[in-house]
Amino acid sequence: MMDHHHHRENEFEYQEIQKAKTSSKFNRSRTIYSPRNSTEFPEKPLYLYPSPHSIERNGSIKKLHCSPLGSMVGTSFKGKVKKLYSIFDSRKENHRSSIPKPQTKHSKPLISNTLLLPGTVDRVVIYFTSIRGIRRTFEDCYTVKMILGSYRVKVDERDVSMHIAYRKELQNVIGEKNNNSIVTLPQVFIKGKYIGGAELIEQLNEIGELPKLLRGIPLRPIGYICEGCGDVRFLPCSNCDGSRKFFDEDEGQVRRCLICNENGLIRCTLCCS
Repeated sequence: MMDHHHHRENEFEYQEIQKAKTSSKFNRSRTIYSPRNSTEFPEKPLYLYPSPHSIERNGSIKKLHCSPLGSMVGTSFKGKVKKLYSIFDSRKENHRSSIPKPQTKHSKPLISNTLLLPGTVDRVVIYFTSIRGIRRTFEDCYTVKMILGSYRVKVDERDVSMHIAYRKELQNVIGEKNNNSIVTLPQVFIKGKYIGGAELIEQLNEIGELPKLLRGIPLRPIGYICEGCGDVRFLPCSNCDGSRKFFDEDEGQVRRCLICNENGLIRCTLCCS
């Protein structure tokens, strides 16, 4: 009798536990409550949204290409690619044609000018300007000076902004013989022969013809700097101290100095002889 009563109590407890479990089943679509104390951890509702439909990338791309719109897009895209390719290809051809080719026995010489600068057969002469008034001209002069300096040959730098006689000299050699009143800078002479400006010097350097033209010119020692002028090529006049005027004691009056130029400068006798 006691065993039967005890069995009924156990069965009742089991049913109560099952009811509690079924009533507290986890429902994902509803708010989730924390099992901890609500005073310490307030309730935070969690909202779960339905997941989006999966995207079939391969299918979408196939549909795009198979559709009439996709074929139009593909055709126009290919046309644009061909057009861009033709533009760049033509630019490459123009660039290649602008660079002079090395000389051969049957090709015309790259330098056909026969202008000569007397007294400079043992050096390179460059006419340039150190004034930055015109940026493009200054950059061209600087570039040519760096190219020639990389070969360490003896370069006679003639700055027309420091000495007006250089400008007249260059005008007499190039301007009048070519019937041109405007001479651009820089201008280069190698072994007394006129070569050309910045564009031609850069092209000769790129194709390897410039070292051949410079062959035989005396080289400067590595790191050499003129002790007289510091490679400036000019010094203040010692007769007038750069003032362009001096006092003549014999006549007792101030006279114009005839030794220096318009800037009160003379050429360095160590590096410009």
